[in-house]
Parts: sequence; structure tokens; C-alpha cells
Amino acid sequence: MSDIRKLSRRDFLKTGALLGGGLVLACHIPLGRQALAAEGDLFAPNAYLRVGSDGSVTVIVNKSEMGQGVYTSLPMLVAEELACDWKSVRVEASPVAPPYNHATFGPIMVTGGSTSVRTEWTRLSMAGAAAREMLVMAAAREWKVEPSACHAMNGVVTGPDGRKLTYGSLAARAARLPVPKEPRLNATRTHSILGRPLHRLDSPAKVAGTAVFGIDVHIPGMLTAVIARPPVFGAQLVSFDATKALALPGVVRVVAVDAGVAVVANGFWPASKGRDLLEVQWNEGRWSHLSSDTMRAEYARLSTTPGLTARKEGDPLDVLAKTPHRFEALYELPYLAHAPMEPLNCFVDPRPGHWIVRTGSQFQTVDRAAVAKVAGLPPEQVDFETTFLGGGFGRRGCPASDFVVEAAQVAKAVGRPVKTIRTREDDMRAGFYRPCWTNRLTATLDPKGNPHTWHHTIVGQSITAGTAFESAMVKNGIDNTSVEGAATIPYRIPHLLVDLHTTKNGVPVLWWRSVGHSNTAFAVECFMDELAHGAGKDPYRYRRALLAAHPRHRRVLEMAAKKAGWGTKLPPGTGRGIAVHESFGSFVAQVAEVSLDRNNTIKVHRVVCVIDCGRIVNPDTIAAQMESGIVFGLSAALYGEITLKNGRVQQGNFDTYPSVRMTAAPRIEVHIVRSDEPPGGVGEPGTPPIAPAVANALYAATGARVRSLPMLPEKIKAALAARKETA
Repeated sequence: MSDIRKLSRRDFLKTGALLGGGLVLACHIPLGRQALAAEGDLFAPNAYLRVGSDGSVTVIVNKSEMGQGVYTSLPMLVAEELACDWKSVRVEASPVAPPYNHATFGPIMVTGGSTSVRTEWTRLSMAGAAAREMLVMAAAREWKVEPSACHAMNGVVTGPDGRKLTYGSLAARAARLPVPKEPRLNATRTHSILGRPLHRLDSPAKVAGTAVFGIDVHIPGMLTAVIARPPVFGAQLVSFDATKALALPGVVRVVAVDAGVAVVANGFWPASKGRDLLEVQWNEGRWSHLSSDTMRAEYARLSTTPGLTARKEGDPLDVLAKTPHRFEALYELPYLAHAPMEPLNCFVDPRPGHWIVRTGSQFQTVDRAAVAKVAGLPPEQVDFETTFLGGGFGRRGCPASDFVVEAAQVAKAVGRPVKTIRTREDDMRAGFYRPCWTNRLTATLDPKGNPHTWHHTIVGQSITAGTAFESAMVKNGIDNTSVEGAATIPYRIPHLLVDLHTTKNGVPVLWWRSVGHSNTAFAVECFMDELAHGAGKDPYRYRRALLAAHPRHRRVLEMAAKKAGWGTKLPPGTGRGIAVHESFGSFVAQVAEVSLDRNNTIKVHRVVCVIDCGRIVNPDTIAAQMESGIVFGLSAALYGEITLKNGRVQQGNFDTYPSVRMTAAPRIEVHIVRSDEPPGGVGEPGTPPIAPAVANALYAATGARVRSLPMLPEKIKAALAARKETA
């Protein structure tokens, strides 16, 4: 557990003077560094909490708000232990500094992996508890009583005789006291804030239109840039003619940067129109031949050969060789774009000796260092401000800092404040992608119909190879993110083998919401469904029997089946499918109800979702994130694919890369398991189970197995035809 750092009285007085008699609390974290508050620095090192003389409580949040609710859930952790009035709480984004580094990932400020609440629970709770104890101590000294005789609640300290002092009136006095090293946390199960469905702190600004996203950043005299990008990954710029572009009113400069040719103008539209007028020659290089069809064929071939072993139990290959009757299936998933609603953008103001960056980033430390390298400055001389993010899903947390670096290069070339914008087409055709995957699964059953052997071969690119995360994530050639959810399969199987082929090509890949689980959950849960039907057993009860040693998996599975009315009659042509998966410390089961229309288009009518994410902060946030993850995953399952032809991405915007619209969205019911287990993630775990639940429901409704995503009408038509041939 982290210790609360003891500040000297002088340091507290300095900080309090800056805040007009307020209290700043700082807490030490093992991976950070201790430092004293500098005069004039409002955010004291490691400071997460300010209590003002007006009674306001400001929580400084070191995580990016991209719709997942951290600007509410993290302040709730502080407020619970501070025992303040929730109406007094406000939030600020932290600067980029070592005190705000991730609690477990090392010296880096990052938002991702569904880790925000999980990793901040202790130190933010401690920060709130320490502040509460200091305020109580200040009141006790004022009244000349023991602190144990006083009680704090709703921003007020009450004495033994009923006297009251507000936090605001106590803030200056509390700032003179030493910080308790081991503040006592609320040991009871009764909470005043945690576990309640509180309204989000960021909603009013978003509803009123005052919230600032990266795309909203504007200062007088600012320029806007767009970049003409290579048509093929890895292509090199040969030459360009900007004569026509420079003749367009509003175009200021045309400059070459690493990403391509940037047109800089007085606004987005002249920059975009100017880009259309460029004449650019490219050397397309070695990847101009890439195509999805040839890649799929090569991946399928590789899946029949031995890969690197990620997990092995028993002697699966020997048992398989001796067993004539087996089940085998090939599951394929395409490249996917992140497609956040807000296109990527970055504002850079290159001032002499001091650059300013404003953008929506998930990766502040890395992005700031990348800008500093372009600027030729130490990172401390780059002021990096995090705005609201209009969606991220991993795209705004890129180890290459691509959209930030190109913005810095453009600003350096023109020497003026510039906001560089990637259109949706830019990023969809020249961005980073969830890898495409092929999974070959082979299994045999024992005399009771239970899985006896299981061989899962995975083929796809590594998202961490060649990045700063490779040493931590890749062991003995196995990228953990490639096999997560497969190497940890919970079902009871005596003979099991999971192996991996890591492929390489010119397509840049990156984590995508739920990372490797978005692949492995589909393959594992669909194949488990096939085994259940092959054994002549109910898919829910089949899974339940195999999860005896995994009570949290089993509990969400049972609850989902019960809430969905598993086994009850459905309208003709409608089927139910079930899936359960663990990811990011949380356990999720989903039941989907689907039907097929006359055009072979899937209609998802209802999704019942149950999550066990351990201790609960805000149930509304959990429900919203499950709904979001389901719709996100459903969009990929039904429509999403990035395909290549002659090295070129074929999709460009939501017309060719659609998402689930409101008219097609199912009714979603979310049920939360009450638990005292450590907190798990909620931003990502809702996505993995939805694709297999829908595919399994389609089989229940039609008898057709679709093993290749997305589940487009032509694939369903082919599966229906194949079913008739084998009937």
C-alpha cells in the first residue's frame, strides 16, 4: 500500500498560500519520485486533491476522459474517503509529470487496458482518507478535543457537543498539519458515494457544448494542416508539385514531413482543397502487392503447421493422432479500424524554447517525449495539455505517436501554431489496425461428450513487437496479447495445446478495444458451442459443467442464462446464443437473441449481459460501458472489416465501414454481480463475448455456422447452402 508523503509545514504553507487558504494533498507512489511543491506551481508533485477555502473539492485526474467515465469514477474514490459533499466536487486534468504516472505500468502516464479504477483505487482512496483525517485533526485542535470525538460527513466536521466546521473553513488550518502516513480507510461495507449511480461530472459541459475536445482547440492566428499520405503502407515520397495548391486562396505553405506532404492553410477547407490539387509521386515499395485474399490463404496454411507453444497440458498431439473422430474449425477475423467519432488531431504551438501541445491523448508521456524530440527540447519544456477525447479505443495510445509527431513536424516547418487534422478517410486508409487473425481449433470428446483434447493454433501479427513494450509483453517469441483469452481458457480439458504463429508485413497494427480477447473469445466460445452441439448437449449446461473450478465464470454464466430465460420458447426463426469470457480482471457472460430476415441479414433483438467486475464504483458507468462495448463489438461482428487490394485499404468512411445504428441496436440488459473481489476493468470486457454470442444464436436459429467475421449476408447465404448440402 502506498504511503502518504509527509510534507513540511513550510511546504504546506506555500501551497496553501497559492490556493487562497486551501489544502493541497499529495501522496507518494512507489513508481514516482518525491519532490517538494515549487512556489507558483498549483499542481504540487503527486497532488491529486485540493480543498479550497470555499469548500470546493478539486480532484486532479491523471487518466484521459474518452467517454468511459473516469472523470467521475476516480473522483468518487477520493470523495468516498474524504467524506465530502459530492456537489462540491470538480475535476481537472493532470499535467504530464512523473507524479501522475501509471501506478503499475512504470514511469509512464497512460490510459488503457481497463486499468484506471483498478490501479488508482488505493492511492486515491488514501489521498481522500488522509485529507479527511487532517481536516478532523484541525477541527479537534480548534475545539481542544480528541480527534476520535469528531466526525466528518458531507464536507462538515462535527464535534462532540454538536459544533460544526465546514471543510472550507478548516482548509488553511489543515494545511499546517503533517500528512498521516497510514490513514485509515473506511472498513465498513456502508458507503455514501461508492456503489451509487451518480451523474457524471463531465456531462454538463458536454451537453452545454463547452467541453473542449482536441478538434475544438483554436487560438487567434492558428493555421490548419492536412497531409497527403502514401497510398500504400511503407511507400516513399519521390516528388511533389504544389503550384496549384499554393495558388488557392487561404493556402499558406506546403511542406514535406515524414507522413507525406502537408498543406497548411487558414482553415480546414482550404487545406483540404489544396491537398486535392497536389501532384505527388510515390515509390510504392515492397507492400504494394498485399491483398486480403492472399493473406487469408497464407494464414490458413500456417495454421496447419506447428507454432510456438503458449500453453500445454497433457499430451494433446499424441492423443489427437490416435483419435480418428475429431472436430475441427477455422475462424477468421479481419483487420479492424478504431474509427473514433472524433477524427485524430493535434494542436502544436512552437514557441522559442517552449512548445505547447493540446490534443486528446491516451499516451501523454510518450507523446510529449516524441514532440520534444522533434522540437529539440527536453520534455519538461513541452507543455502537454490533454483535452477530452471523442473516442479512443486504443488509437490515441500509439507507441509511434504518429499523429502527434506529424503535427509537431508541420508546426516546426512553418514556425506557427498549427492544428493538424486527419480526416476519417486519412486514418482509415493510412492508420493503425487491429490485426487480422486466423484460428484453427481441433478437439476430441471423451465418452461422456466432454472435451478430451483441445488444440488451438493462432496466426496473426504482434502489436507489441518493435515497440517499447516488446520486452515486457513478448516472452520466448510469444506476444501475450496475441494469446490472451486462449492460453488462459478456463474449461476443464485434460489435453490442451495453444500455439502461435506471429506474422510480419507492412500493415501497422495496434491494440483495439479488448486487444487479443476480441479474437480469442470469438474462436474459443464458438468452438465450445460446436462441441456442445456435437455432444448433443445444451450449450449453457455444457459450459457450466466444465467451469466447476472457476466460480466467477460460472456465476455470471448462470445469471445470464437465468435473466435471459434460457430454455424458454422464442418466436419462430429466433435463436439464443451464449458466451462467457474473462478479460482485464472482469468476468462477463452474454446471451443474444437473433433472427434472420429474407435478405440473410442478422437482426439482434436482445442482449442480456452479466458482469462481475469486483468492487463497484458507479453502477451507471458499468452499465454504460457494457452497452458501449456490446455495440462496439456488434458493429465489428456484423459489418466491420478493413480489406486490402494491391496494397490499398478499400474502406474510407462510415459508408464502407459502418457501425450499428440506433434502428439496428438491440435491447440491452445489464446485470452487475455484487462482489467484494478486487476491482476489474469495465471499458473493454463487454466487447469480447458479443460476437460469439451472436454467432451461436445464429446457429440456434438457422443451423448455419458462420466462422468468418463480419457475418455478412453473403457469408450467411453460403453457410445456409453448406448446411443443406450436409443435411
